[in-house]
Amino acid sequence: MSSEQQSITIVGLCGSTRKASYNRVLLRAAAAYLPSEATYLEAEIGELPFFNQDLESALPEQVASFVDMIRSADGLMISTPEYNYSVPGVLKNALEWGSRPSFGFPLNEKPVAIIGASRGIFGPVRGHRHLRDILFGCNAAPLSRPEVYVNHATAKINDEGTLVDEAAHDLLRAAAEALILAARMRT
Repeated sequence: MSSEQQSITIVGLCGSTRKASYNRVLLRAAAAYLPSEATYLEAEIGELPFFNQDLESALPEQVASFVDMIRSADGLMISTPEYNYSVPGVLKNALEWGSRPSFGFPLNEKPVAIIGASRGIFGPVRGHRHLRDILFGCNAAPLSRPEVYVNHATAKINDEGTLVDEAAHDLLRAAAEALILAARMRT
């Protein structure tokens, strides 16, 4: 199998637990741009217990499954809103579990595409800046481009949960392509 056809696994993390999350819509829209040889898995992070080092010796099943999923991924795609100029606690918690030395540092040097949407004028830009700092602290490898900030999400995602903004689609396509390229370079 050539490197162009090499199987790649991408894991998606949604920083919002809302069922009708704009960020889940973005994540799935971006996943649609992954090539056919890529496997896309979406991790459900809302049920992970709060990080507690005492749990590492008797790891809850949902944490073990999550860590295995992250470890086996060739790259991650994170779609998150901005809460109070940062990322939602549920996402920070998941990244804490995924960065642990006792699990072999699953996020270490893992390429990460960061995308996101919010209803405000600035989109999730401030939260994404903080997320980059967190990912650098985990020794992950967040992609520098493209920066995907979908602002005014209520106007760009319709009532059926479909992204209808062509500029956002172009950015998501570019993010998926950049992530696959980074993942292939790593494998």
